[in-house]
Amino acid sequence: MERVQKIDIHVHTVLEKGIPRFTGDTFTTPEELFVFYKLLGVEKGVVLPGVSPEGSFDSNNNKEAYQVVREYPQQFYWFCNIDPRMGKNSPDTDFSHFINYYKDHGAKGVGELTANLYFDDPLVLNLFKHCEACEMPVTFHIGFKGNDYGLIDELGLPRLEKILKMFPKLKFLGHSQKFWSEISGDVTEEKRGQNLPGKVTPGGRVVELMRRYPNLCGDLSAGSGYNAISRDPEFSYGFLEEFQDRLYYGTDVCSPLNITWDMIKLSAFLDEAMEKGKISYAAYKKICRTNALRLLER
Repeated sequence: MERVQKIDIHVHTVLEKGIPRFTGDTFTTPEELFVFYKLLGVEKGVVLPGVSPEGSFDSNNNKEAYQVVREYPQQFYWFCNIDPRMGKNSPDTDFSHFINYYKDHGAKGVGELTANLYFDDPLVLNLFKHCEACEMPVTFHIGFKGNDYGLIDELGLPRLEKILKMFPKLKFLGHSQKFWSEISGDVTEEKRGQNLPGKVTPGGRVVELMRRYPNLCGDLSAGSGYNAISRDPEFSYGFLEEFQDRLYYGTDVCSPLNITWDMIKLSAFLDEAMEKGKISYAAYKKICRTNALRLLER
């Protein structure tokens, strides 16, 4: 079976570099990103802008993401991004006003949400209500409360389960260490923000929630997604097969320095799993490409 050209469900890129991070690096330009894509066999990526102050270093807003797609329409899709405090900073803000504007300009979803608010904060619930009404999937990052970025939840993801129940028609793409560490049942409060090694034990909340709620999907990008899939391959092959319709290949490339990071290893892992018969070609093709196209070409 031939390898497929992948769709990257999660990437960050800017047309012009801005202020460096404390580490000295910046977001990739599209031209820098295409070096990654040639290496990884990626045909097209989904640009995720950033609008929340948490975790941000430089502007990477909706206008800029849209401009990237306008200049490189054959290489990119885009999600718009909404901070739950935008508009009136109120739980009755009409976020459909924002979302439909961006949807009319080609946005295919909302995210990556990084505001450091609880999943069930009234401001966040209001945003989810409008995302569901506008039929726009959401990519979220989970963070700790304070000194971090991402929506806040506790060990066991009780607040995530609450919103999965509240918004059954809204498709959620889970992402980050605090999400993927819970693929294993032995994760602790002290370790859930890490990319954990070793065997996956039964009882992982991500597995339980994905079995229980068909609106929960997995964004396999970043070191967190790769680690979750590579740490225990024998478990992962079954996981990839079971949830083949709700898993999405991604990179989360944020910097030219990422060329040596774990996030780029997922492509080869999936290729090898298919070629060695560890996962079916059907599952491989869906995760690498078809699921994304189904989401993006609606």
